[in-house]
Amino acid sequence: MMIVVNTDFVPGREITEVLGLVKANTIRAKHIGKDIMAGLRNIVGGELTEYTEMLSESREQALQRMIKEAEKLGADAVINVRFMTSSVAQGAAEILVYGTAVRLK
Repeated sequence: MMIVVNTDFVPGREITEVLGLVKANTIRAKHIGKDIMAGLRNIVGGELTEYTEMLSESREQALQRMIKEAEKLGADAVINVRFMTSSVAQGAAEILVYGTAVRLK
C-alpha cells in the first residue's frame, strides 16, 4: 500500500532515496443534462453537486494514476502531494496531482 502525504516527511519513517517527481492528470466534463441542471442551480443558488461529484471523481482518478507512476519507480511513498485544478472548457476541468516519489527505511 502506497503512503501518500502532503508533508515533506512520513512520520516515524526515514527517507532513504528520492526517486523523483510523479504526476498525473485527468480532464473530465459532465454530460449536457447535468450541465443544464448545474446552470439552473447556479441561478437560484446552492451547491453545484454535479460539479462537486465530477471534481471528486477526477481527483481520485488522478491520484490513482500518480500512485501507479510511483509504483513503477519502486516507491514506498509519495510526499509533498499537491492538487491543482483548472478550467479547460465550459463544464470541463483538469485535475493535476503531483508529488515526490521516495523509498523508505
